[in-house]
Amino acid sequence: MERMAESIMNVATTLPEGVPLAAKGLLHLGSRAAVDQTLSRLAARGELIRAGRGIYMRPVQTRFGPRSPSAEQAIEALAVQRGETIVPSGAAAANALGLTTQVPVKSVYLTSGRSRVLNLGRQAVELRHAPRWQLALGSKTSGQAVRALAWLGPDEAPKALQILRSKLTETAKIELMSAAPQFPTWLARLVGEMLHG
Repeated sequence: MERMAESIMNVATTLPEGVPLAAKGLLHLGSRAAVDQTLSRLAARGELIRAGRGIYMRPVQTRFGPRSPSAEQAIEALAVQRGETIVPSGAAAANALGLTTQVPVKSVYLTSGRSRVLNLGRQAVELRHAPRWQLALGSKTSGQAVRALAWLGPDEAPKALQILRSKLTETAKIELMSAAPQFPTWLARLVGEMLHG
């Protein structure tokens, strides 16, 4: 078992900060049960952080001691590894676009995968499954606009669109228009009004 622990840590040290170590990616070292057991033991010893079911990360060593990887890097790496689209929530998008001054208290991301929580040290990051239309434009500004408007809802969105009209580039407006057929009716109508009204 110690040899497997050493092998797992050798793999972990080759990964950039925040890149998850998935049990499934270590099956060349032994059986799933042996890999899971070794990962659990490494997490208990503090050599790895258990971020979620079957997801482990190497703590980042600093001169002040170990710390968890940044949420942004971990989310980005997880998206690539799992083949998911993962983007900041509508509340975060609305804040980034200046549509609200509320700063989200919790780290929430929308995902094409299943809903779950990642534990990165003291920070819990919630991944919420979202409908495809909210993820269609990804991390582009137009995608942020869609998520912000969806979060604001049909009552608040028209006011926000007035602000967005001057902030969005022509390219972003065209992207919104192209994706509009996927949106709920109320949002598709608003996007049409913004561009042609």
